Amino acid sequence: MSISAARATALQQTADALLAARRTGTPIADLAADLAPATEEESFAVQDIMMQAFLPIGGWKIGSRGPEGVPFFAPMPRAWMGEDGTLFRGATHRLRGLEAEIAFQIGSELPPRDTPYTRDEVIAAIAGCHPAIEVLESAYIDPMTVSRENMLADLQMHGGFVAGPAVPQWQTIDWATEKVTLLTDDVVRVEKIGSAPGGNDLIRLLVYLANEGAARTGGLHVGDWITTGSWTGVTWSSAGSEAVISFGRAGTVSLQFAPETL
Repeated sequence: MSISAARATALQQTADALLAARRTGTPIADLAADLAPATEEESFAVQDIMMQAFLPIGGWKIGSRGPEGVPFFAPMPRAWMGEDGTLFRGATHRLRGLEAEIAFQIGSELPPRDTPYTRDEVIAAIAGCHPAIEVLESAYIDPMTVSRENMLADLQMHGGFVAGPAVPQWQTIDWATEKVTLLTDDVVRVEKIGSAPGGNDLIRLLVYLANEGAARTGGLHVGDWITTGSWTGVTWSSAGSEAVISFGRAGTVSLQFAPETL
């Protein structure tokens, strides 16, 4: 389904509203009815407009509602990425949502091409597998109260990313039995086993991104980070908190939020 010129104009206004809310730190309750995306396709069109304001892109967050679900993805601006242990500060860090993820970094170019990349080709292009934290933020006052399409349009609530050290022999990990623990300020908030939301075949998501996703991404590039969905759901944090996420075999990663006075 294509988007009409009139609708594309409205979606530009949608992107402008979300960008203004994020940039100024003045969230909105929701989008006006005539600006709200009616379909996932419209949501992704808004993402692509917003993406131009946050170049360069440092990677992509991709997920799926179950092992057989069609994946969906959003850009992750490079400026929003930090090193393990990074201190996140500023008015743009309002909600401080936390998600425990497994991320992959691309080590070889995967440009768009007519012949789909095989699973083996995608695996060969992976430079490393890492534990990661995605920080969730939003243009909405309470993103959990808006429609799924409106949430998707807002970069799928992306607000930051941190990766931990590369995982040795990651291809031998049984993701179905992998344990994850999320702590804030030394308090265990979540413990789960085999809880990847898109199923235990994480590589399926990267293959989709390299092939079907290439029309939007322009291909995957050396250094790109790919997250694969939250193992812990969303955990809301607070100013001054430290978050630590530990996987059974896939390692540990942490970040901190500055006190509100900084």
